[in-house]
Amino acid sequence: MSKRDILSVADLTPDEVVQLVDKAAKSKKGPWPQALAGKNIALLFEKPSLRTRLSFELAVHQLGGYAIYMSPDEVGLGKRESVPDVAHVLSRYVQGIVSRTFLHHTLEKLAEYASIPVINALSDYEHPCQALADLTTIYERKGKFKGLNLAFIGDGNNVANSLLLACSMVGINFLIASPQEYSLKDKILMVANKYAEKSDSHIMLLEEPAMAAKDADIVYTDVWTSMGQEEEYEQRCIAFHDYQINEKLLSYAKKDAIVMHPLPAHHGDEVEVGIIDKYRSVIFDQAENRLHFQRTLLAELYK
Repeated sequence: MSKRDILSVADLTPDEVVQLVDKAAKSKKGPWPQALAGKNIALLFEKPSLRTRLSFELAVHQLGGYAIYMSPDEVGLGKRESVPDVAHVLSRYVQGIVSRTFLHHTLEKLAEYASIPVINALSDYEHPCQALADLTTIYERKGKFKGLNLAFIGDGNNVANSLLLACSMVGINFLIASPQEYSLKDKILMVANKYAEKSDSHIMLLEEPAMAAKDADIVYTDVWTSMGQEEEYEQRCIAFHDYQINEKLLSYAKKDAIVMHPLPAHHGDEVEVGIIDKYRSVIFDQAENRLHFQRTLLAELYK
């Protein structure tokens, strides 16, 4: 098996994204290929996790492999041991690294020094497996990608970055409403615009949530304050006060619009209390599809 790292949605081609989503949607009941039989995968996490850890552990198990969870205290990535040293040691023990880190640079260092595949399970810059699993949910609900309008309301964070890339690859129009200081950065926009040109989709950066939500097929949000930003909580609550997904905002979207959230959710902040309950079938489909997409991705990397 040749080494291939998935640190970004952009590490896959648009054709690969579509093929993986299609396979993930069709693979739910199994049987699944035993692509990881006799293989060990390290789950190297700097942040706590519910869905990411559980879905990757189950995916590895269902493919016949063995997942080894390594907590921050056990490794001390970049503190107790240098990132290159950790990469070299793990390369001698296991056949792959799934890593959830604070800094994207840490992932890049791991990939640089590891001789085995490294998969991004979340960094401060991207959350590719989340976004690609989200495409699976959108495909199941809408039956297509081309011409759909996705309104992202809130922080131009790691989830927004990956979702922007994924949408622009497959032809979904991406409209994001954020306070100017929390909008998407030029670096990610440059990459996404190239994909959008080829897929004939549109990217719009707005400050008014209602403008983004108008005629939306999908209304998406995420927490205003991510792990590691706790000191900014009060400042962010003020900045994002008008960026809550509520019934009034949803009235601008299409009648059959779906609401999406990667979870965990802060009820009463980015989503009005009761919204998650009303749209829980879609949101928990999202959570479930993390397992199905990641299993499909691992199977393809190790086939």
